[in-house]
Amino acid sequence: MTNALPNDFLKELLELDELDCFQNLNERRRFSRDFYDYSPVLAKKLSDCCADIAVKPYSIKAVISVVSICSQYEIPITLRGAGTGNYGQCVPLKGGVVIIMSALNSIREFDSFTGQVTVEPGCLMGDLDKYLSDKGRQLRLLPSTWKTASIGGFVSGGSGGVGSIRWGFLRDPGHLHGLEVITIGDYPQQINLDASSSEALNHAYGTNGIITALTLSTAPLVQWHEITIDCASWTDAVHLLKRCSEVAVNLFLGSLLQKEIVENIPNWSGESTGQHRLLFLVDPDGIKTLKRLAIERGASFNHLGKEGNSNGLREMTWNHTTLHMRSIDSNWTYLQMLLPLNEIEAIKIISKKWKKNILWHLESVRQQGGQRIAALPLVRWQGETELKELIDDCKNVGAIVFNPHVVTVEDGGLGVVDADQVNAKKSFDPKGILNPGKLKGWL
Repeated sequence: MTNALPNDFLKELLELDELDCFQNLNERRRFSRDFYDYSPVLAKKLSDCCADIAVKPYSIKAVISVVSICSQYEIPITLRGAGTGNYGQCVPLKGGVVIIMSALNSIREFDSFTGQVTVEPGCLMGDLDKYLSDKGRQLRLLPSTWKTASIGGFVSGGSGGVGSIRWGFLRDPGHLHGLEVITIGDYPQQINLDASSSEALNHAYGTNGIITALTLSTAPLVQWHEITIDCASWTDAVHLLKRCSEVAVNLFLGSLLQKEIVENIPNWSGESTGQHRLLFLVDPDGIKTLKRLAIERGASFNHLGKEGNSNGLREMTWNHTTLHMRSIDSNWTYLQMLLPLNEIEAIKIISKKWKKNILWHLESVRQQGGQRIAALPLVRWQGETELKELIDDCKNVGAIVFNPHVVTVEDGGLGVVDADQVNAKKSFDPKGILNPGKLKGWL
């Protein structure tokens, strides 16, 4: 049991109804971690961070009660979804209380006309997508951990993923239509925010309000088909990824893995042919078009069939690519960036210097309405000095780097303070006890 919290605070907390409390050290450590060990920098920085107590509320009333007590004693609060993030979003830098939101998982409402769904934050995305499929709809954006990630955690800590080739990123207007939020204070309020007011809490790591319900857009259900295309030439492969992403075909995923990656990760896309591999999820009416484009490039086309329920192409892309490579060799870490429009030349410059210490993994995304190529390259860990040098090299060729080796919202994004996020924190968390240390504009 922890001795870091005031006895009176603990007594009040333990007396609350509809609340599980976890005081055992092993439990507190478990609820204070995510997948931050993808980054050797964060692993070193966050390994000793631990909640003084973790709680799981079973009602919004219980959340409000916990918040009220924490506010009165000025005890830090960190929110936790399913813990599938990679940047330490749910790691309590200052100890205090971790609130596990997983029991607040109801799907409250589905609008059959608009397709919008209102759901509580602890609902797993796999469960939500299954519910929507029965309604003829599907989620627009999903992380590669979609089967086990929570929707609240994804909106609070994620940015894009499977679906970004068509739908862009979570903070693009049109995805999030409203939030139900608990404010922080001695007398917490439950308020509803419209789409415009909700933007400041989107991808804010739970630093400026406690989300208790979200209203999201969905898309019409499509039975996606899995396609792989193998290319002997890396240049041809990049050109083909761009070409397939720009034609009149409905795609849900477009990824490119360097051949050394394909040779080492699970063979859910088929056995390696010693070539670079493109992975697509495509509407059935686009299969022939992708085949024609592949043949024109002299590439090998393979139609794997309908996407099934078991592990498939989704689980080979985005951050799962890094997961698989790290399971073989934990010295692999990664970067995230938006490549400049001269992608091939930029990659050549970086690869010439860093050679086999960088392996390329590309994702086609929509950015501000246009098709772009994002990169999540595998990087062999050589030390912090070398990592900084590589990041600088990527910036020098025109890439926009989203650094996954830092803990603040801003440093992991564009590196600038978002005034709307800071102002929301002033309004909804004036004491600054929500996830302290993660919002640079508040520090």
